Amino acid sequence: MDIESTAQEKARFCGIACGSAKALPDMLKAKVISIAKSIMKLEQDDPRRLIHSLKVGLALTLVSLLYYARPLYDGFGVSGMWAVLTVVVVFEFTVGGTLSKSLNRGFATFSAGALGIGADYFAGLFGKQGEPIVLGILVFLLATAATFSRFFPRIKARYDYGVLIFILTFSLVAVSGYRVDELVVLAHQRLSTIIMGGATCMLISIFVCPVWAGEDLHRAVASNLEKLASYLEGFGGAYFQSHEDDGSGVVSKDGKSFHQGYKSILNSKNSEESLANFARWEPGHGRFRLRHPWKHYLKIGALARQCAYQIEAINGCIDSDIQASQEFKSKIEGSCKRMSAECGKALKALATAMKTMTDPSSTNPHVENSKAAMKDLKFALKAASLEDEDFLAIVPAATVASILVEIVKSVEKISEAANELSQLARFKKVEPTVSPEKPQQLLHRGIIQPVLDADSNDNVVIAIHEISTDSPENEKPGHQVPKPGQRFMEV
Repeated sequence: MDIESTAQEKARFCGIACGSAKALPDMLKAKVISIAKSIMKLEQDDPRRLIHSLKVGLALTLVSLLYYARPLYDGFGVSGMWAVLTVVVVFEFTVGGTLSKSLNRGFATFSAGALGIGADYFAGLFGKQGEPIVLGILVFLLATAATFSRFFPRIKARYDYGVLIFILTFSLVAVSGYRVDELVVLAHQRLSTIIMGGATCMLISIFVCPVWAGEDLHRAVASNLEKLASYLEGFGGAYFQSHEDDGSGVVSKDGKSFHQGYKSILNSKNSEESLANFARWEPGHGRFRLRHPWKHYLKIGALARQCAYQIEAINGCIDSDIQASQEFKSKIEGSCKRMSAECGKALKALATAMKTMTDPSSTNPHVENSKAAMKDLKFALKAASLEDEDFLAIVPAATVASILVEIVKSVEKISEAANELSQLARFKKVEPTVSPEKPQQLLHRGIIQPVLDADSNDNVVIAIHEISTDSPENEKPGHQVPKPGQRFMEV
C-alpha cells in the first residue's frame, strides 16, 4: 500500500510539474505583453518621457569621453568620474530643474572647495598637533550653520540641493586635505569635471527638445480653471434634475462624470510650487519673458483650490441622502442655475484667455451676471424661508445656495488675480468683435401704490420713470433720491 501511494504521489507531482512547464511559456508571454502595454501607455500619456530618457543617455555618453579619450583622461584622470556622477544627479525632466541643480552644484562646489582649501591652510598654521583639532572645529561650525540654513523656507525651496553639496564638498576637501599633499590640483580637477558635466546637461536640456517648467505651470493652472468651469456648468442640471439640454454639461468628453474632474485640483499645491520654483531658473523663452511673474500663477492656483474645496462641499450635498423639498428647490432653481452657469462661463473664458495669453477682461460681464443672480438668490431665500414653516426641509438646499454664494466670490477673486497677471505679464489686447454682454438688470422690490386716473375710475395707469440724479426735483425736502439708473414704477 505504501509503495502504491508513493507512486501515486510521484505521478501527481510529475503531472503538476509537466502542466506548469507547459503553461510557463504562456505565462511569460502574457507577462511580456502586459509590460509592453504598460510601457506603451506610459509613452503615449507623455511622449516627452521617452525623449528625456534619450537625452540623459546622450549626456552620459558625451561625458564618458573623459574616460574613453586618452588625451582627456591624461588631463583629468580618475576625477572624470565626477562628470558622470554630475549628469546622473542633476539632469531633471524640465529645463528649470536641470538649471537649478546644475547651478546649485557648480556654485556650491566652487565656494566649498575654496573654503576647504582656506581652512586647510589656516589649520596648517597650528602645526601637526593642532591641525586636526582646528579642522574638526571648522567642519563642525560650517556644517552646523549650513544645515540650520536649510530650515529657512526660501533656502529650502530654491537652494536646498546647493547647501547639501556645499556641506559634502567642504567636508571632503577639508578632511582629505589633512592627508593629500596636492589638494589644489585635486580640487581643480573635480571642479572642472563637475562644471563640464553640468554644462553638458544644461546645453542638452535647453537645445534638445526642451521641456519648460513655466509652460507646464501655465497649462496646469489654465486646465484647473477649465475643470472648475466644467463642474459649475453641469451643476444646475445635476442638482435640480433638469434635463432640458442634451446632457453635455453632465458628462465630460472622456465619458467620466463631470463632478470628478475637479478632484485633481485639491492636491495640486506641491506640483504647482515645484514648477514655479523651477520656472524661476529658466531663461526667457517663447511667450514667457525673463522674470515672468510666476508667483501670480501660485496665487491663481491657491484661489482655484479654494473654489475646488467649496465644490467638494457642494458635491457632498448632491450625493446626500437628505434632500430639500422640491417646492423649495423650485423657488431657488433659477437663481442657482444662473449663478453656476455664469461662474462656469467666466472660468472657461479665463482659461481660454490664459492659454492664448490675451486680456481676460471679457469675463467681467459673466462675473457681474453671477453677482446679480446672487443678489436675486438672497431675496428668494429670504422670501421662501419666511413662507416655509418646515425649517428642516429647506436647510439642505439653503446650504447649497450659501456655498454657491461663496463660489461666486471665489470666481470674482480668480478673475481679479487673472487680470492682475495679464497686466504684469503683458498679455496682448484683443479688440472685441461683438459688443460685450451687459449684466441683466433685476427688478427692485418696492411699495406699489395705485394711482387713479382723473378721467375714469375703471382704468389703471402703469408708468415707469427713470429719474436722473441731477434733476432739480431731488433737492426738494422729503424727496427720495434714487440710485443712478433706478426706475420707479407707478400703478
